[in-house]
Amino acid sequence: MKLPLFFIFGLMNLVALAQTEEEIQVKQNIIEFFDAFHAKDSIAMKKTVYPSILLQTIGVNNEGKSVLKTENFEDLVKSIISIPDSTNFEERILSYSIQIDGNMANAWTPYEFWINDKFHHCGVNSFQLFREENAWKIIYLIDTRRKSDCSVLP
Repeated sequence: MKLPLFFIFGLMNLVALAQTEEEIQVKQNIIEFFDAFHAKDSIAMKKTVYPSILLQTIGVNNEGKSVLKTENFEDLVKSIISIPDSTNFEERILSYSIQIDGNMANAWTPYEFWINDKFHHCGVNSFQLFREENAWKIIYLIDTRRKSDCSVLP
């Protein structure tokens, strides 16, 4: 009798840990965004986002004060595609925490950013996504950036 109960509880834990199809789709959209980002592929990047996407960054200015910066998506794309081919950059996503309610999703993704195989900064991305016609699109992306205390990332 103990073996079947052990098996049932183990199976229940696997089901609880399994990602839903929607979570997989949200994660895949973010993976495709970063694949395009790293490849400097503006067309593929644009396929993952909603046309009116809002981009913001929380950081610290030279005086040590917290600042909120809003960036235009087209400006981001231009800056990414203008990076010289001799510069290697990578945003390494450390984990995904995804929540979904109907046609809205949130993905919390701690990350490290590397340039030419050297650590540059770390932080957390918070993606808001909207499902339109069975496709998830990023509508809002805000991130934090810092050069230290990366071990405390959630």
